[in-house]
Amino acid sequence: MHKTSFHRTLFGAALALWVVLAVLAVWPSPARAQAARPAPATPAAACPALLQFTQPRLQDEKPQALCQYAGKVVVVVNTASKCGYTPQYKSLETLNQRYGPRGLVVLGFPSGDFGGQELGNNAAIADFCENTFNVRFPMFAKSSVMPGGRDTPNPLFRALAERTGKVPKWNFHKYIVGRDGQQVFSHGSDTDPLDPAFLKDVERLLGAS
Repeated sequence: MHKTSFHRTLFGAALALWVVLAVLAVWPSPARAQAARPAPATPAAACPALLQFTQPRLQDEKPQALCQYAGKVVVVVNTASKCGYTPQYKSLETLNQRYGPRGLVVLGFPSGDFGGQELGNNAAIADFCENTFNVRFPMFAKSSVMPGGRDTPNPLFRALAERTGKVPKWNFHKYIVGRDGQQVFSHGSDTDPLDPAFLKDVERLLGAS
């Protein structure tokens, strides 16, 4: 073969090989195409009936959908600022911080139903909670928590009473609601949120799928 023809043949082969390699570099392989495909969005937790309410926030009375806490273990407690049980705010905040990373949230609902022991307005309550006990868990506007009382009851507490057969008899009654809203434990005012019996129910619901 003539030397020039040989060089042309060699150059042509090299060019063809380069084209093939270039095409393979950009052609999406099945594995690469799968990796490039966006991961499917994780569906939001379904909101259980017990959380399908909107409540005004304590600080500014801005409506808050309780469905934002769907999928969490929710501790619901009726609070008061001038009660013998008021120091439980400290335990509630500890509980919220300790178990928050595992999916628990404490929700506080001030009420003057028992002994008139809550302050008169939401601004005063918010100031007391934040400056006296450094409360950081969500708090909601003052309301009535007694189903069948003279004032229109908070619908969340009415639903919790219907589910458990237990109504608050004093300030700092606590309900623990499971992630799916089906299982609910009730604890009276004299049970501190860090009491072993209370924590046992918290752990049980946190561990439930």
